[in-house]
Amino acid sequence: MNDIPDQMRRLVNHSRPGGKPSLQEAESDLPTSGDMITVRSTPEPVVGVKAAARFLGVSPSLVYAYVERRQVPHYRLGRSIRFRISELNEWIKRFHVYGGIEICH
Repeated sequence: MNDIPDQMRRLVNHSRPGGKPSLQEAESDLPTSGDMITVRSTPEPVVGVKAAARFLGVSPSLVYAYVERRQVPHYRLGRSIRFRISELNEWIKRFHVYGGIEICH
């Protein structure tokens, strides 16, 4: 047990019947700010061609054409084609056209 970190050793010892830790021992087992790790949120779900087409406001056949020409960000899972809405949103922003009247001086 020498290679087991102290926190793990205390956890194992306290999990035995009658091995309840004192309040001071329990508080010492709490992680400090230096021990904290960042927990990632769950990954964004992926959607299929029909949902991607609805999001983009185009037909599914046009989405298939974009995929075939590798014009749209997508994932292939076997024969399935999947998209992340956030990536489609970023992709579509590239086509933003600023309107307005051009004034010549």
